[in-house]
Amino acid sequence: MSITPLTRRSIFAQAWPIMLGQTTVPLVGIVDTAVIGRTGDAAALAGVALGATIVNFMFWSFGFLRMGMTGMTAQAQGSGDAAEVDALLVRGLAIGLGVGALLFAAQLVLIPLALAVFAGGGAVHAAAGPFIAARFFGAPAGLAVFAINGWLLGLGRTRAALALQIVMNLANAGLDILFVWHWHMGARGVGLGTSAAEWVALGSGLWLVAPHLHALKDRARLIDRSALARLFAVNGDIMIRTVALLTLFSWFANAGARLGATPLAANQVLMQAVALIAFILDGFAFTAESRVGNALGARSRSGLARAIRLTGEFSLGAALLFGMLLALLGAPAIRLLVVDAGVREQAIALLPLVVILPLVGFPAWLLDGIFIGATQGRALRNAAIVATGLYILTDLALRPWGATGIWIALLASYGYRAAALGWHLPGLLRRVGGDEPGPGQGDVAADGG
Repeated sequence: MSITPLTRRSIFAQAWPIMLGQTTVPLVGIVDTAVIGRTGDAAALAGVALGATIVNFMFWSFGFLRMGMTGMTAQAQGSGDAAEVDALLVRGLAIGLGVGALLFAAQLVLIPLALAVFAGGGAVHAAAGPFIAARFFGAPAGLAVFAINGWLLGLGRTRAALALQIVMNLANAGLDILFVWHWHMGARGVGLGTSAAEWVALGSGLWLVAPHLHALKDRARLIDRSALARLFAVNGDIMIRTVALLTLFSWFANAGARLGATPLAANQVLMQAVALIAFILDGFAFTAESRVGNALGARSRSGLARAIRLTGEFSLGAALLFGMLLALLGAPAIRLLVVDAGVREQAIALLPLVVILPLVGFPAWLLDGIFIGATQGRALRNAAIVATGLYILTDLALRPWGATGIWIALLASYGYRAAALGWHLPGLLRRVGGDEPGPGQGDVAADGG
């Protein structure tokens, strides 16, 4: 499991498959939105929006299966511990399948409770309930795929992660169309299509990583107390961090729901653009996770600093590029996706605030990647809690501004998170004890990097 040299060329070579793969991640939401949006049913579209928010909250509460896995796998690779790399994969799969099964079993309690918390109204809840129930069929597979993706990204196997994401999203698109347009199953059909696609992705993922599952035979390694203690300590902080950020985005969704079905549906359409931007720019954040983890595993301060600088350069350039593309293509895309005139007009009116989001958001996304790769769960946890608290206060203060205030508060939240994480960055650099680069961590400049 060799590590490629840390150059601009190698950074881009590692990042582009992630960026392409990440482009397809929000396609789940975009396809769901488009399939329902073309029916012209605003209540169904709002129900899918609300249901997706609830499902994302529940599922991504266990996002440590992706994030913690990436950092720990990269550090194990950087230190040359191949046996621990394989053991991490098996542990992650076991936790993902187990937690997913518990979520599926608890849905009769969780769904009514979640709908009671979120505003939306009778028609919206009537669509959201069946959508959420259908999505719970995919919970075990979806969480296990989190672990596989995190493991692949930690090893820098970005092309394999890309292949897995493409398989899932092609399956999702085809099944959504079949269930909704052919069988007219409405919001429930969208949920079933996505759940079935998650099981397809799990089968494909297990095939990809099959040679590394031999760690199942090494029971002593899998239940090593020190390894498990570290796993749960890091993942516990990341879980709190994730719940805090999901609370932030759920608050955002609920703020739109308070204004009615049309603003909620418009926000759902715009959030697909936000997700697309964030997921694409996460290509460099994920690369930072892997490279930062490798540097820390090798105890290379120079490798750590170089990984931060190079991924930062690419992130800034990509943020500028995608901001300009959104300014040019955002309105035509909204007109293509949405039939309802009220939803379309509301989304286009708010588009200028979304255009500036890449430049506001990329520092937070990149810093997330740096601290995830470093498995600095406490810093991630504290920054998320601070950002969420300040965001809620900002949203409350801007409520008289209506939908515009909702989006300004969201933009501010990215600044809060970047500032909180940036405050921890000097301490991270100081904690790296070694100055000599490990394998692949040196200041290689053969490509001008």
